[in-house]
Amino acid sequence: MRRIAEKSVIYFDGLCHLCHRSVRFIARRDPRKLFLFCPLQSSTGRDMMQRLGMDAHEPGSIILEEDGRLHLRSAAALRIARRLRAPWPLLGAFWIVPRPIRDAIYDWIARNRYRWFGKMDACPLPEEDMRDRFVGE
Repeated sequence: MRRIAEKSVIYFDGLCHLCHRSVRFIARRDPRKLFLFCPLQSSTGRDMMQRLGMDAHEPGSIILEEDGRLHLRSAAALRIARRLRAPWPLLGAFWIVPRPIRDAIYDWIARNRYRWFGKMDACPLPEEDMRDRFVGE
């Protein structure tokens, strides 16, 4: 896997329409290209899930690898938001909400994401303008 020290990797469910749109949203608001992306369905993504003891067939969380540390669920989402172009870092105010509450909301959305937003049959290839931002095989 190509890894650049100052960049962080966002592992996401490549079959989820919400997750796919979120990757595009993040990329557009990340002009410094601080984030790289990796679908959890790739071999690199599956290896990450195995390391974390997660079910490779049911990815239920975004994973952020940042400075050698891994962050899941609401912590990953808030850490991503704080590094985007304004006004998204303002979402950092939600750090005040206790993690169990933040994660419960995150889990509720994750459980319903396919029903609300749909599921793809296969991971789509990255768009031409984003291919250099994807890692993994």
